[in-house]
Amino acid sequence: MVKTIKLNCGTTLIMEKTDYVQSAALGIWIKAGACDEWDAVSGVSHYIEHMMFKGTKKRTAKELAEDVDKIGGMFNAFTGKEATCYYIKTLSSNIYQGAEILLDMLTNSTFDPEEMDKERQVICEEIKMVRDTPDDAVFDTISELVSSGNPLGRSILGTPESLAKIDRAKLTGYLQEKYARDSIVIAIAGNFDEEKIIGIFEDKLGSLRAEKISEPFSQRPYRQSFDVQVRDIEQTHICLAIPGVSMDDDRYYAFVLMNSIFGGSMSSRLFQNIREEKGLAYSVGSMNAFSSYWGYFNIYAGVAHEKAEDTLEAIKSELFRLRRDGVTEDELSMAKEQVKSSYIFGLENINSRMFSLGKNLLLLDKTYDPADVLASFDKVSREDILMAAEMVGDYASYCGAAVTGRDLDLERMIKQ
Repeated sequence: MVKTIKLNCGTTLIMEKTDYVQSAALGIWIKAGACDEWDAVSGVSHYIEHMMFKGTKKRTAKELAEDVDKIGGMFNAFTGKEATCYYIKTLSSNIYQGAEILLDMLTNSTFDPEEMDKERQVICEEIKMVRDTPDDAVFDTISELVSSGNPLGRSILGTPESLAKIDRAKLTGYLQEKYARDSIVIAIAGNFDEEKIIGIFEDKLGSLRAEKISEPFSQRPYRQSFDVQVRDIEQTHICLAIPGVSMDDDRYYAFVLMNSIFGGSMSSRLFQNIREEKGLAYSVGSMNAFSSYWGYFNIYAGVAHEKAEDTLEAIKSELFRLRRDGVTEDELSMAKEQVKSSYIFGLENINSRMFSLGKNLLLLDKTYDPADVLASFDKVSREDILMAAEMVGDYASYCGAAVTGRDLDLERMIKQ
């Protein structure tokens, strides 16, 4: 059973107890990510996440790691477009020590300038790694293009130039504005003592500001654009994208199933046509990128340079067929079973359950009953899929990005 309570400090705690397991996963979710940033501090949310592991007033970075190891725990963090999460998983008997460690990081991190210099270089190496990985680089680029300058298009990592300008004052200033009690959700799933968890967090976040400082923004209209980067590589990596729907849209379930049929699995149309039948690509597929208020549909292919145009023609053909004919009952039935199975498998993982609870409550201010989710997938009809296909089926309207070893007239190939 899921319980949601408001702590004395104003922060929300969501708990789901499962008595038959012997572990628990706990996450502290902050509604601050790349979309909250501006050019002068691009990458600061991710920078803060790194710095939380570099030492507190009570513990050095090594002692943080050692104290987690002493309780047999696994801890980590991640930064996204809209949120940052710090989490730990350990045995049920040790989750209370794990909670104290996360609280220490959140409220007592020192942000030592010397450590900041070291970690800045670490992140710069991470940026280089992404740039040196063509499929990662092309996904970053297409996200920026399809967002048309909106906050969700911002890079999570930032740039070496923006990071160089973030000193301790800018970093802590941003943290003080965004890490606020009204924009934090604490999520826990597994086997634990509910009253003990409430007691640990009840009054421990009082040092944080009460309300997050946010700047309102207007969603800019979609604008088609293209980007081709030529490098000394052996393969062409192509991404196409077009606006889709948000996490909270009624059409969400149709989009998930449509994607599964079109390019989300090994039995999908893209995989079977482009890889299995035509042998054009080793890796090909599609995906939805969802946020709390927007989303986009993305198609990716990694192909030999000379096969790029043939692959794009095959993608165009599949989009046309999807938009014209929709899907069959057999395809829809199979997609429903695949998607529902994946969802249920996630529910049976304590970490995944905590992630789902925390993310949905933080970004959408609600949680979903598993039976309702399964019923929503079951209700999707072929007509619903055809409606989703109509939104993403116009090949000539897609943004396009490529990282390739040859000149590629991507705009002509898409618009023709």
